[in-house]
Amino acid sequence: MNHTMQDILLEPRAREILKHIISSYILTGEPIGSRTIAKISREGLSSASVRNVMADLEEHGYLSQPHASAGRVPTDKGYRYYVDALLPDVVVGSRERAFIDQNLGRAGGELSAAMEAIPKLLAHLTSQVGYLLSPPISDVRLKHIEFLKLHERRVLVIFVDRTEIVSHRVLDMDQDFEQSDLDRAGRYLVGEFSGLSLNEIRESLVRLMAEEKATVDRIIANAIKLGTSYLDSESDERRMLLDGTTNIMNHPELSDTDTVRRLFQTFEEKHHLVKLLDQCLDPNRPRVLIGSENTDPALGGLSLVASPYRHADGATGWLGVLGPTRMEYDRALALVVYISRLFSTLLTHRNA
Repeated sequence: MNHTMQDILLEPRAREILKHIISSYILTGEPIGSRTIAKISREGLSSASVRNVMADLEEHGYLSQPHASAGRVPTDKGYRYYVDALLPDVVVGSRERAFIDQNLGRAGGELSAAMEAIPKLLAHLTSQVGYLLSPPISDVRLKHIEFLKLHERRVLVIFVDRTEIVSHRVLDMDQDFEQSDLDRAGRYLVGEFSGLSLNEIRESLVRLMAEEKATVDRIIANAIKLGTSYLDSESDERRMLLDGTTNIMNHPELSDTDTVRRLFQTFEEKHHLVKLLDQCLDPNRPRVLIGSENTDPALGGLSLVASPYRHADGATGWLGVLGPTRMEYDRALALVVYISRLFSTLLTHRNA
């Protein structure tokens, strides 16, 4: 009997067998045979019946058979269907919630500390790589900025956003400034632009440059020069925090030397991950990218679970886990969504 791809997946029997195979494979890492599935089937199916369904699933690309005599393993397409249609509902348990709340609470309201704690928490709880990506700096809003003279023509910029996360950068300027001029420029920028996003501040500075008084008033002229230099140096700078990268080596499917070297280079450079997150994720909902769905070949063979978190002013960042396609997706997704909601609440209350 010929089946279309859709027919196979609408059959409860095929769905149940695919779900059992993937659940068992995630647990054991071993190819799953028909006898194993027949034993746990609710319908009391024979091994022969299970084998027929497995052959259909393989034919349509949901399973593969690594060796002629071995059982089947899920393909990326199989995992995709599992995540979209078969994933069991998992709630983060009360003990884990307490552990997460306690660890984020330890940050004591310091959001930089909370940001650093989140990848550690995710890595610890999932045994995968935990990550957090900040919103683009152009979206964050100014609370305070000051300029400190380091030595001739070098200036340290200290920028504090409305969530009180501190960034700093050294600028090489084309002129020397007195510290008193730097202080005045910082006060002017805070007085005029506090609460605005860096994109809005950039637009305002461009307008000011076109006005005559910008060439006459030294404070404004210095503020424009220092402010635009800082904004140009930051552009779309993102803060990417990773933890648990050594967890990758605990997964047999990723443990060969070439794969490990390639992955660690990717973790070191980070821009691969930033680009992938920006291109593929929906700022309004959690997302799972599986193996070959990753557009970057450096991340092939890995799955990425992500959930957005939001600042009170609407700027969006991402947090989640990265690991092999043989991942406990239900648990990873539940943890990532719980922590992203908790962090969003923390950020929102901070600005209330």
